[in-house]
Amino acid sequence: MSFKAAADELGLTPTAISHQVRLLEEMCERPLFRRRPRPIVLTPAGARLFPIIRNGFDAFATALSEVKDDTTPQPLRVTTTNAFASRWLVPRLPLWRAAQPDIDLEIIGTDDLIDLHAGDADVAIRYTRSQPRLAVFELCRDRYWPVCSPKLLAAGTPILRPADLAHYPLIRGFWPEWQIQPPTWQHWLDMARATDPEAAAVDAMAGPLFHEELHAIEAVMAGQGIGIASDVLAARELASGELVKVLDLSLPGFGFYVAQVAGHPRRKVIDAFTAWLLSVA
Repeated sequence: MSFKAAADELGLTPTAISHQVRLLEEMCERPLFRRRPRPIVLTPAGARLFPIIRNGFDAFATALSEVKDDTTPQPLRVTTTNAFASRWLVPRLPLWRAAQPDIDLEIIGTDDLIDLHAGDADVAIRYTRSQPRLAVFELCRDRYWPVCSPKLLAAGTPILRPADLAHYPLIRGFWPEWQIQPPTWQHWLDMARATDPEAAAVDAMAGPLFHEELHAIEAVMAGQGIGIASDVLAARELASGELVKVLDLSLPGFGFYVAQVAGHPRRKVIDAFTAWLLSVA
């Protein structure tokens, strides 16, 4: 029952408190305090409103305190494409656990665009030709090469030039129609015909089409044909010899960008994750 004491508690002036009370009274269209004679007392309307407001503020304070004092570690939510998550990120997670054993990751593998501004994830690894409109840095870029299982070549016709691809099924990955100059067999063969005109006889549509890039790579590894694959996503198999490049001619791919919202409250954890990504990329 003291505007001055309320002002001291809230770090405001008594005048500011009086102003806020008058705004509340205008909203309610009736007085909430009797100011004469002193000390002030609640009117019947004020007495009715007071416990509701008090309980509301107490509930706010309790909830905020519980959130602030919650020591349960929260995982860092990372979203990226299914292919990059499966073939690049997941195999390297033991290195993350060794470097940051106290920070768990929640991996959200999806080809849909997760909204970082909405808080659906903390950080994203985006695969795109141009830089996203977020706080980003480029992790790496890829190129697309014609690759296959060495077992396929051992049992078939040698591939010495692009025209020799006509002897094999071409494993195709799906790209949306709106994508400009995607790294497809059609574009690769258009480029190859400049050095081997007989490559015009190769049918870019002669083989199965996979909407999921992971499935296309699996088909190539199984020896079902020759694929055009990202050297980032197929890096392990190319290094081990499980896959081989059949011709020294490649198409440019896109960039892998690490994106985050500026001023994110978990900035320190995100910075630790991005530094780790750079160290292993």
